Amino acid sequence: MKRSVRRLAVAAGSAALAVGSLAAPAQASSPGSDCPAGYACGWSGLNATGSMLKTKVSMATLGTWDNRIRSYYNRTSGVACWFDGASYSGSFFAEPRGNGVTMYDSSLDRKISSIKLVRNERDCDDTPYVEWYSDQASKAAGFGDLNGDRRADLLSRDRSGRLWFVSGTRAGTLIGAGWNVMTALTRHGDLNGDGREDLLARDTTGKLWFYPGNGYGKFGARHLIGAGWNTMTTISAVGDVTADGRGDLVARDTAGTLWLYPGTGHGAFAARKKIDTGWKSVSATTGPGDLNGDGHPDLLARELGKLWFYPGTGKGGFAARRLIGAGWNVMSSFISVGDVNADGHNDLMAATQDGFDNPYAGDSANELRLYAGNGKGWFAPGQIYDQDWYDLNGGF
Repeated sequence: MKRSVRRLAVAAGSAALAVGSLAAPAQASSPGSDCPAGYACGWSGLNATGSMLKTKVSMATLGTWDNRIRSYYNRTSGVACWFDGASYSGSFFAEPRGNGVTMYDSSLDRKISSIKLVRNERDCDDTPYVEWYSDQASKAAGFGDLNGDRRADLLSRDRSGRLWFVSGTRAGTLIGAGWNVMTALTRHGDLNGDGREDLLARDTTGKLWFYPGNGYGKFGARHLIGAGWNTMTTISAVGDVTADGRGDLVARDTAGTLWLYPGTGHGAFAARKKIDTGWKSVSATTGPGDLNGDGHPDLLARELGKLWFYPGTGKGGFAARRLIGAGWNVMSSFISVGDVNADGHNDLMAATQDGFDNPYAGDSANELRLYAGNGKGWFAPGQIYDQDWYDLNGGF
């Protein structure tokens, strides 16, 4: 995990205690009303009293205000990050935009040494991607490995539209910005015959683009596969399901028909073939690779909260499905990453949705969970891999 992060939900109780328990005469204006719109403000006293510091830019040091702030208020259009160390170091409290509450956190009382104003909570940290680590596999580079180091890698997109490559050694590299125009991203499989994993992305106009992997965690110049892909509600690169040595694609249309797009080996697809009908209630699909050890890539599908396993036949289709379990509707995304723990079996990762919270079961929102595969088409119980998935809108 990264540095300690204090979010609004953590400090809300302290704020209510500090503000609500003070017996004070009625005031004409609410606490913090003297903080101008567009600024983040801090006060030397509780409940927005005493001297006030205001800023509309980040401050790496606070000068005479170092360790003086006792209450604070964010009226910027973004997020204010209050750090207990200079130069945005140490622990921080991330106060959302337009919070409208004068905050107090006893652990930061007279301990704030720098203020960072950013677009979203993830940008408070100097590592704007989820921390990631996977064991090195003994086998050659393959499914899930984008840079040839024999570790499962990750692509993540933050809510600002930036796409990150996160290697299996926790190193993160920015691929580029502007990826929020993509309504679907999927990877897995070598689509152009160069031995490297590639990426497919659909934009808001329905065009499907091919991004060839360069073997170093980045991608070459894209080329257009085709238009009209807005009719597809799920798109999954699944690997070689036809056993011809070329990566394929599976997609479901709005009518509920599941289609196979056989790869040509040149970054394109041949004429589609119907796999099945009746998939309209399926809300997510992902290609996890070979889960049952028969050498054929398989398919996972979520339908009405149930996760189903479809074993690949190696002939461009899938055998009778088998139920893995229920309760998967709390997941916002499924990530097929290959063999994370280097036991020779492909695994699955999934992220819980914003707003999901089940404290009795020890569950909370924005968790990244690892479901270790057993090589027989089943998974071990999920384990929390990272609790820092906030402000990301997809992993691939």
